Amino acid sequence: MPERWNDNEPIYRQLRARVVAMILDGRLAETDALPSVRQVAADYQINPLTVSKAYQSLVEDNLVEKRRGLGMFVREGAREHLLASERDRFVNEEWPAIRARIDRLGLDPAMLLATPTQDSSS
Repeated sequence: MPERWNDNEPIYRQLRARVVAMILDGRLAETDALPSVRQVAADYQINPLTVSKAYQSLVEDNLVEKRRGLGMFVREGAREHLLASERDRFVNEEWPAIRARIDRLGLDPAMLLATPTQDSSS
């Protein structure tokens, strides 16, 4: 979960995005329990209603399910659903701008693909 919040976006959206990233990265697997609303609120000093709003958004998108008396759990198929929607969003929204920039800068796509990536842990 984030240590700091971005003032330009509602906290519930940032929290939701973080849970989505954890599912995509495999840190939250299908059928895993999400941390409780109370625990997240206490850990990050945010209003429990904010956490509930983020979690409810995940329920509405069929990524997590409520189990009465037990908590919230990642639904089966959530990661595949997210991968499909993120791929679609990338191809339709992000890629055209990236491709245009590559063309504008006169970069060779083969050279870009051969360039080593930076390790995100450094």
